[in-house]
This record gives sequence, structure tokens and C-alpha cells, in this order.
Amino acid sequence: MLDINGGELLILVLVAILVVGPERMPEYARQLRNLVIKGRDLVQSGKATLKQEVGDEVDWSQLDPRQYDPRRIVRDALAEPSPPPRAAAPRPLPPPPGKAPFDSDAT
Repeated sequence: MLDINGGELLILVLVAILVVGPERMPEYARQLRNLVIKGRDLVQSGKATLKQEVGDEVDWSQLDPRQYDPRRIVRDALAEPSPPPRAAAPRPLPPPPGKAPFDSDAT
């Protein structure tokens, strides 16, 4: 998501301590904690509302956007067997020599 490793996080925390200062850091930490708790509660509330509105009959695997990955589509297409060849439609007979073909729709 944010793609931050441990070293980068440590540097960000040290910069935050230097910029904010050690005397205001506990208050900012409390505000961050409250923000995270509110975000978690909001997500849980959204999940509960969605489950209440939609119910359990939804097949969530049908709504998974990963199924539209082009690499997966090509891999699945290459893995499935080819359909059997269809019989060719019979060709119309050519008109007899010396006689022009007649088209009833053209007249």
C-alpha cells in the first residue's frame, strides 16, 4: 500500500520528532491513535451496512477485479481445449454453362 520499509519508517519517525518536538509528540500520537480508531470503526460500520443491505446471497468471487487481469485471461484461453471443427456449409451449384444466374431479389 504505502511501500515503506522499516528503515524508512524509522527515518520518518525521527524527522517527525525533530519537526514536532518532544513536548507536543504525545498529543499528536493521541490524535493519530484516535484517527486510526475512527477509520477502523468506519470500515467495520461500512462492512456491517453492506452485509445488511446485500445479505449473504452475493457471490463475491464474481465481483473480484483480479479476474480481468489480461495475463490470466490469456493463460486461461491457452489452457482450454480447442472446439471441434464445424462442418462446412454446402456450396451452391454453379449455373449451367451459357446461362446467366437469376437473382429474384434484383428484379
